[in-house]
Amino acid sequence: MSELSKIIDSLEVKFFKLSKKIENLEHLNESLSNELKNLKQTTQQENEHITSLNNELESLKITNSLLGSEEYKKETKLKINSLIREIDYCIAQLSE
Repeated sequence: MSELSKIIDSLEVKFFKLSKKIENLEHLNESLSNELKNLKQTTQQENEHITSLNNELESLKITNSLLGSEEYKKETKLKINSLIREIDYCIAQLSE
């Protein structure tokens, strides 16, 4: 009976250790999940900011070209010609 008692005690100790380990891992998992959620949110905000800055940059390029900057003059002329073609196409569609 003593041998059985030792085995039971040993199993209880192992069970207790496993229980603590599971508890610690659950806390770690929760912590990492929260961190991942925060990082995803930060990444999304940064991507939105980058998109906003790219739009602003494009607007500034067009503004510079309209103000006489030689660097973007060709690009602006192409954009204006493209818009004129679209307007002409719309007028032709309305005329029919």
